[in-house]
Amino acid sequence: MAGTKEDPHAAPPQDPTDLQAFAVLLRRMNNEFNRMAHEFAQAHGLHPTDVQALIALLDNGSDGSGQPMTPGRLGEQLNLTSGAVTACLDRLERAGHVRRTRAPDDRRVVHLQYAPAGREVARDYFMPLARTTDAVRAEFSAGELSVVVRFLTSMNERLTLLRSARD
Repeated sequence: MAGTKEDPHAAPPQDPTDLQAFAVLLRRMNNEFNRMAHEFAQAHGLHPTDVQALIALLDNGSDGSGQPMTPGRLGEQLNLTSGAVTACLDRLERAGHVRRTRAPDDRRVVHLQYAPAGREVARDYFMPLARTTDAVRAEFSAGELSVVVRFLTSMNERLTLLRSARD
């Protein structure tokens, strides 16, 4: 109909091979995650980059590397200068989200940890998202979830490669 606006939350065509429909779904999900992260940042007097840093700390080690997070590694992950990392960490430390500790074997090395109080604040804020994610996961079989995990893993790997190629 002429003159009507398309519902931004309406489901796109259900053909899973339609690249446009698939891209729309991915963008919508990404936008919703970004909105939640921005709302968390705003509610806690943080910069959106601070939330990205907290996510990097939370996800640290999920790659199996076992490496502690350092300001240098954080800067590499977020593509920030050392000054920007310092400013970010200063804000997060003041807000009680992050702790900086010296490495026991080399006092020149700083390790970053998600502070227990900060972790609790984030957990409380994002618990509805966790419950929603769990409820949606329950709607799928183990086989279907395996395919979703395979897709997301491959997509993340390829996006990392794409970004690295542009650097």
